[in-house]
Amino acid sequence: MSTIAQILKDAKAGMEKALDNTKREFSGVRTGKASPNMLDTIRVEAYGALVPLNQVASVSAPEPRILLVTPFDKGQAKAIEKAIRESDLGLDPAHQNGVIRVPLPSMTEQRRKELAKVLHKQAEDGKIAIRHARTDARDKIKKVDGVSEDDKKHAEKDLQKVHDDEIAKLEVLLKAKEAEIMEV
Repeated sequence: MSTIAQILKDAKAGMEKALDNTKREFSGVRTGKASPNMLDTIRVEAYGALVPLNQVASVSAPEPRILLVTPFDKGQAKAIEKAIRESDLGLDPAHQNGVIRVPLPSMTEQRRKELAKVLHKQAEDGKIAIRHARTDARDKIKKVDGVSEDDKKHAEKDLQKVHDDEIAKLEVLLKAKEAEIMEV
């Protein structure tokens, strides 16, 4: 049988995992600055299979508005360039001397607003995951035997505090990422 302390610990771990997941999703949303993980979602046709871009090339951001993609195998350059061009990121890569340069176009006001909506949806998904962790823990606390009602109430208050802290951290992340996107 789980103890209240263990239930709270597990709930906090679950909430932190949800927060980390949201942070990872945020990093894939394009801001005005080049970031190597912007291309993480791209899959490349290589050796008869679709593989993640980071398995066939290294990506770097030498300048704020340019990504450099360096294929591990120069023969894959055309396939990588094609995958980037056909992705939904709206990028126009150029291949030269075995390296693919990906200039980032400036974002329009409308595009920034669309990205802000995407961020809000990702943040809401993160909040839902945090709430689920709280609900699961609350149900487990109610089922613990040999513990007074007062202890259960205190545990629920502690659980709510952990929940509120994680939601607040998520809100801070959202505001920072939104400001980064809206920055011209």
